[in-house]
Amino acid sequence: MSSSTLSRLKTQLDSLPEVLGSASPDALCERPASGKWSAAENLAHLDRHQEIMLERIRKILSEDAPRLDRYNADEDTDWPRYAALTPSQVLEQLRTNRQQLIATVEKLSPEQMARVGLHTRMGPMPLSTWLEFFLVHEGHHLYMAFLRVHGA
Repeated sequence: MSSSTLSRLKTQLDSLPEVLGSASPDALCERPASGKWSAAENLAHLDRHQEIMLERIRKILSEDAPRLDRYNADEDTDWPRYAALTPSQVLEQLRTNRQQLIATVEKLSPEQMARVGLHTRMGPMPLSTWLEFFLVHEGHHLYMAFLRVHGA
């Protein structure tokens, strides 16, 4: 894994104060007219996705080239529990789970980072690429939360 990947894993959520600005809890929970996710739901998705990433890491480390289906919140029986959290609960859980993800990733050897998981659309990817994919996906949802809070 590159030092950039680990650095972004450790610091990407440091953008939350700027992303969320001074938005009230009600504003964070407000959905746009399109019906798409609110800022809080985007953050809840990030928290859930961290747990999914931890599960994927465990699977990649314990199986030979496991197939890892695309995550879809609509098909996740646990998603409603995350979506129902208050913004403060989401933020607390997001930070706590990030520490667990960082601790897990920091312990991985280069050989473990090279282990492969099969993405249903993108094919075989080493764990290091899965982490990049995770961070890019997270960046997208931080951007969506930013847009919701800042009126776009």
